[in-house]
Amino acid sequence: MLQPVPLAQKNLSDYASIVGRSLIDEIRLLAERLAGRRILHMSATAFGGGVSEILYALVPLMVDVGLDCEWHVIYGREEFFNATKLMHNALQGNPVDLDGQQWNVWTDYNEINARELSDGWDLCVVHDPQPAAVCQLAHDKAKHWIWRCHIDLSTPNPDTLARLSPYIDCYPDAVFHMPGYVPAEIASRPHVIPPAIDPLAPKNMAFSPDDAVYICEQFGIDVDRPLLCQVSRFDPWKDPLGVIDAYRLVKQEVPEVQLALVGSMATDDPEGWDYFNATVAHADGDPDIHILNNLNNVGAIEVNAFQSHCDVVIQKSIREGFGLTVSEAIWKAKPFVGGNVGGIPLQVTDGQSGFLVESPAHCAQRCLEILADPALGARLGRAGKEAVRRRFLMPRLLRDWLELIDGALG
Repeated sequence: MLQPVPLAQKNLSDYASIVGRSLIDEIRLLAERLAGRRILHMSATAFGGGVSEILYALVPLMVDVGLDCEWHVIYGREEFFNATKLMHNALQGNPVDLDGQQWNVWTDYNEINARELSDGWDLCVVHDPQPAAVCQLAHDKAKHWIWRCHIDLSTPNPDTLARLSPYIDCYPDAVFHMPGYVPAEIASRPHVIPPAIDPLAPKNMAFSPDDAVYICEQFGIDVDRPLLCQVSRFDPWKDPLGVIDAYRLVKQEVPEVQLALVGSMATDDPEGWDYFNATVAHADGDPDIHILNNLNNVGAIEVNAFQSHCDVVIQKSIREGFGLTVSEAIWKAKPFVGGNVGGIPLQVTDGQSGFLVESPAHCAQRCLEILADPALGARLGRAGKEAVRRRFLMPRLLRDWLELIDGALG
C-alpha cells in the first residue's frame, strides 16, 4: 500500500484568537455535513516543499472537524523523480519535454501506485503531476476525484501539457492557485483556492528576539550587522544566483551586510543538489554569504529564527506557483522584497506591504531603501502581516476545501 504519513493532532479552536471566532464557527457548521466522509490526500513527498507544509496542517484540521482524512505518499525511485522534475519545469515553461522513455517511466510508476492505492474513499485529492495518472488507472477506488495543481501553468510547454491533459481530464474538478494558472486545454471544472500557512506551526509561531539571535549566532551570523535572507528551494526558478548578485550590489553601499540563503532538499527534486552546488560556486567563498539547508540541521525553528531576525526577507523568484515562503516571511512582520511573478503579487501589494521587483539591480535598490529607513521597513512589515492574517492563514484554506468537498460530494 502507499505510505501513510503520521500526523500530529491539531485543534481548530486554537486558531480562534488569530482569525476570529466567526470563521471558526463557519467552518464547524460546514463540517457537520461532511462528518465521517473518507478523504485521501495523495502527494509525491512528505517533506521539502509547499505541498507538504500545507498538508501537515490541513489534514489534521480536517480530522479535528470530523472528516475521516488521511495523507499518503506515492512510491517512486530516482528515475521517476528525474522525469517528474523535468515535467514540472516543462509545465512552468521550460522548452525541454520528457522523451519517450521518461514518459514511460512516469506511466509505469503511476500504474504501480494505482495498484497499491486502497479503495473505499469518498474523495481522493491528487496533488501535482507526479501521481496525476492514478485517477484514470484506479478510478473505481474513490467516488470522486480532485486534481490539485500547485504550479504555474500560465505558459506551459504545449507538448508536455498535451501529453498530460488526457490524464487530468479524468478529474471532475481541478484546483489552482490563481485564475491565470488555469489552462484552456483542461476539461475539468476549475476552482481557484490560494494556499495558506499555519500560524501555529514551529516555522511560523511567535518567536522571541533573543531566541532568534541565539539561533542565528549558531550558524555564524553576526547579529549586530544587517542581514538579507531568502528561504526557498535551491531551484533555478527561485533565482538564488540573482539574489547573490543583488546582495553584491547592496554590499557596495553597505559593506557590513550579510546574506543567508536557506533551503530544503526534497526527495522529489534530484535537480536540487546540482543547483545548490551552483549557488555555492556563485558565492565564490564570500564569508558573508551563508548557504544552508535541512542537512545542516536547519529545520522549521531555524527558518523561523532567520526570518524573524533578518532586516529584509527576499523571494526573488523568476517563476512561482504561489510562494508560501512569502506569507511565511511577512507573517513575521518583516519588510519583503520579491519577484513580480506568479502568486507573489497576490500576497504583496507593491509599496504597501512589500516591494515587487524585476531584476537583481531593482532588488538591490529596494533593499537599500529599507536598510536606510527602518521606519519604512516597520510600516511594510506591519501591513504585510495584517494582509496574511486576513487572507492566507490555514483556517481560511480549510473552509475553502470544505466548501469544495461539500459541493463535489453533493
